[in-house]
Amino acid sequence: MGEPTTQAKSQNLFSKYFRYTVLVLFISLTFLGVALLVFSTRYFKEDKFELLSNNANQAMGVTISNYKMNNYLFVNSNTLTQVYEVLGSTLDSKIFLVNNNGETLLCSEGTDCAHTGHSVSSSILRKVATGEYKETGNLGNMYREQYFTVGQPLLDPNNNLVGAVFVSAEAESLNEFLLDILKIYAVSALLAILASFILLSITVNKMVRPLRQIAAVTDQFAHGDFTQRIPVNSEDEIGHLANSLNSMASYLSASESSRRSFVSNVSHELKTPMTSISGFVDGILDGTIPEEKHNYYLQIVSDETKRLSRLVRSMLSLSRIEAGEMKYTPQAVDLTDIVFRTLFTFEPRIEEKNLEILGLDAERTMVWGDSDLVHQVVYNLVENAVKFVNDGGSIQFSFRRENGMVVTTVKNTGEGIPQDELPRLFERFYKSDKSRGLDKTGVGLGLYIVRTILGALGGEILVSSVVGEYCAFSFSLPAAPAEQPPKAESSSIKETGTKLLNSVKRSFLPKKQSSSKKNSE
Repeated sequence: MGEPTTQAKSQNLFSKYFRYTVLVLFISLTFLGVALLVFSTRYFKEDKFELLSNNANQAMGVTISNYKMNNYLFVNSNTLTQVYEVLGSTLDSKIFLVNNNGETLLCSEGTDCAHTGHSVSSSILRKVATGEYKETGNLGNMYREQYFTVGQPLLDPNNNLVGAVFVSAEAESLNEFLLDILKIYAVSALLAILASFILLSITVNKMVRPLRQIAAVTDQFAHGDFTQRIPVNSEDEIGHLANSLNSMASYLSASESSRRSFVSNVSHELKTPMTSISGFVDGILDGTIPEEKHNYYLQIVSDETKRLSRLVRSMLSLSRIEAGEMKYTPQAVDLTDIVFRTLFTFEPRIEEKNLEILGLDAERTMVWGDSDLVHQVVYNLVENAVKFVNDGGSIQFSFRRENGMVVTTVKNTGEGIPQDELPRLFERFYKSDKSRGLDKTGVGLGLYIVRTILGALGGEILVSSVVGEYCAFSFSLPAAPAEQPPKAESSSIKETGTKLLNSVKRSFLPKKQSSSKKNSE
């Protein structure tokens, strides 16, 4: 059902693009056509008036010469009429001479002159007297149609207006000119529109095609199929969108795999102890297990119950950290103090395995973080080291500063971890094959919690290992600013802490160092 809807939306989008572009094209062509007509009209008028002015200048020059030859008394109508006819024929114009009363004296049209019986108004003559006169009109109702008219004054030697020469041409030529321009523009516009429609169809379809692909693939995402990918064929906004959606799909695919793995692992981790508890309790109740072994199996039930409790606590802590609900207060934290206190917690197991603890002679190291969260990181790493170190082996601590960070390494001897398993150590519920045999109580969340806490505190963790020799975890935390010392403690607390650290050092210093101290004493 989703595919037709997606296709319909894509078609609507295509139609929108097409309609908007056609509308813009139509408005642009209309504006261009109007502008073309306006500028063409202006050009035609200016050109026409310039030609008529030249014609009027020539007619006036001949008229003044003839007037001067007749001692400024009269003009020879036969001579001027012939000249007016020749000049008028060059522009298909009408040339006529009027006196200072506006009455027509002679005309290029001869006896067929339409100006006879009409007079030029005195208002027009006053304008002509001031200089060259131009108009587009009917020359004071002298013409029935529109004419382009240019008038020039005829003056006597005393600069008195004695007449005027007018040159007129029909304005209908402008309409014919504009009609020709409009025809040419219309044909050109139609060809441009046709070509634009073809290119527009190709371009818009090319633009919409990746959107259709995106819609189809995201529809698959909506149905839980994150294996599909959008082909990226450009580096524009649509290409960036496709890349972002592909990245999102990869992330969702990994999240979905992680979720399924999480559910499977949780189910497995819950099922195993619950099966043991149910089987042993049923065996005790139905008498299958002898009474003398009840305590033994009840101890197993107790251990499995504690394991379930640890699993639930770890999952709750992990959920709060990932949801950002874990509240912590950044402050200067004494990392060496936390290491010493954590080792003191594992003293019985360290002595049971006859382990050698190295690196406790380090100077005081301060980091910037939350004391409780840093303690959980150290506790989980020390617990792992104590679990997997070989009997009679060693656990070594080292502290160093790098680029404003304090890097702490917890290294233990032992069987180590194969290289192919190292990348998965920090996954939820992951246990290496060897650790499954050595660790019966862990739930596989410790290292994942460590990495999550360090990420929240601005640090990171790395692991290195050589099979049969050692395994080392190095984690970094921001170094505490010099001006941020740890919170002040009472003298009794300081004394208790000093005694504890000294006790830890005496218990875990290497045997060679201890014997050398005794000899020196």
